[in-house]
Amino acid sequence: MKNVIVTGVSRGLGLAIATSLAAREDYRVIGLSRTIGEGYQVLMDAHPDRVVHITFDAAEIDAIPGIVRGVTKEYGAIYGLVNNAAIGMDGVLATLHGSDIARALRVNLESPITLTKYVSRSMMAKREGRIINISSIIASTGFHALSAYAASKAGLEGFTRSLSRELGKMGITVNCVAPGYMETAMTEGIRDDHMASIRRRAPLGLPTPENAAGAVVYLLGEDAARTSGTVLTVDGGSTA
Repeated sequence: MKNVIVTGVSRGLGLAIATSLAAREDYRVIGLSRTIGEGYQVLMDAHPDRVVHITFDAAEIDAIPGIVRGVTKEYGAIYGLVNNAAIGMDGVLATLHGSDIARALRVNLESPITLTKYVSRSMMAKREGRIINISSIIASTGFHALSAYAASKAGLEGFTRSLSRELGKMGITVNCVAPGYMETAMTEGIRDDHMASIRRRAPLGLPTPENAAGAVVYLLGEDAARTSGTVLTVDGGSTA
């Protein structure tokens, strides 16, 4: 059974990813989040041997080494890492408080980089692994009042490309999935007129969390063994 860590599993895309992986008997899902959430608890109850949870605050960088040590001691080598946990932050840059900017960069960029650092050591020992970072189309398109968020996601994409070159010779792939706007808690704060405009730009309609989760499942599988350093966009065609 392959161990896959997924961060931010309490709701939204993280929960969709965990649900998709739980449906496949060859994965053990190790969910990391501050709270469990009702949906993830249902998964744990349905698959007690293959779905577990560890309390994790992505802003607490210093706790990461101990968490990874605990996972490898309890469950063995880590095959997959899905860095999904993130916080949305909107606001005109000139009016944003410095602590809010720092927290966004810490949770969305520094935390996944640090978690990847320690998880990759387990993968290097086995000479196999899959690292998948959840980005956003905002990293390449930009959006009004999302400059700090866009910076964090663009940084994650640059990290992905460079790390894929470091780890490729050890059989480890590193990729991004960049969803477009989805109907999740993170987009609830977007004004109705903005969301209407966003919907019009997606000829296939807005993607669902399940659509993006499918891309993650693909990148974890054998069919993606030679796919690395890429950003897989799932946006209903809005950036075509």
